[in-house]
Amino acid sequence: MTKVVIRRAEGADAPSIHSLYKELVDNPEVSVSQERVATVSKDPRTVLLIAEVEGSAVGTALVSLCSDVMFQNQPFAVVENIIVTGPCRGFGVGASLMREIERYCLEGNCSKIMLLSSLERTDAHHFFEKTGFAGAVKKGFVKYRRQFEHG
Repeated sequence: MTKVVIRRAEGADAPSIHSLYKELVDNPEVSVSQERVATVSKDPRTVLLIAEVEGSAVGTALVSLCSDVMFQNQPFAVVENIIVTGPCRGFGVGASLMREIERYCLEGNCSKIMLLSSLERTDAHHFFEKTGFAGAVKKGFVKYRRQFEHG
């Protein structure tokens, strides 16, 4: 595979990100707008990454730095929506994304990087463990908006 280029997303990347997200989840409400991508790109504590091969977006990941008080001013990072398009898996695209995520988190002085992955995505779990994430150390919990109390 040709060289993988990792860069920050721009508003014009919205259609590519939208396509990648549709591959990640089967949810008709997925909607990625140019305006929202442009807004996120200006957030100093968030980075939306694009992985490109030969000028085509083949992967993406979102990283947010979260303020914390446990270790003075040291934030922690949350990684969301990591996806590499099916035909490009196994060629180093995901590893390149993860290296850039770690570089960003080191630069941000993060205490840790956290991510969640759907239970059925066992290939992704193996990949995350191969890149140094420990899946057996903590247990993640999620409560989606549709489950919030309405009162």
